[in-house]
Amino acid sequence: MTAEHNLKAARRIVLEIFNAGAVELIDALFAPGYVDHALPPDAPSGREGLKATLAMFRQAFPDLEYSIDDQIASGDIVAQRVTGRGTMKGEFMGMPPTGKTASWQEMHWHRFDADGLLVEHWDVTDSFAMLMQLGLGSAPG
Repeated sequence: MTAEHNLKAARRIVLEIFNAGAVELIDALFAPGYVDHALPPDAPSGREGLKATLAMFRQAFPDLEYSIDDQIASGDIVAQRVTGRGTMKGEFMGMPPTGKTASWQEMHWHRFDADGLLVEHWDVTDSFAMLMQLGLGSAPG
């Protein structure tokens, strides 16, 4: 597939799956052997792990929303810089809800196959900023 196709698919992942909750699109946009290098330690692998992780996030942050700040493609790779926002109204990875709102930065790298399906994903999330805003972390010292 073309870089343009991959850019559109990566945008759909953020806007339609994560923001709108269209979980059924995971099976349409992600390859059966999808590998996610950023799932929580206890999550199942592949597409099912992504579905479980998304459900966990949306339960903890019912107003979860991402904006795409930057996006670029090179060959079969799409890189995105996104900002996540949400109010913690449910338990999140064993932490009690705080009712506070946070925003945080994430970087994503998506690798697509020749058919335009997502086959691999990596991400880096500024979890420290999120936890500080939620009142669940403190600065060293």
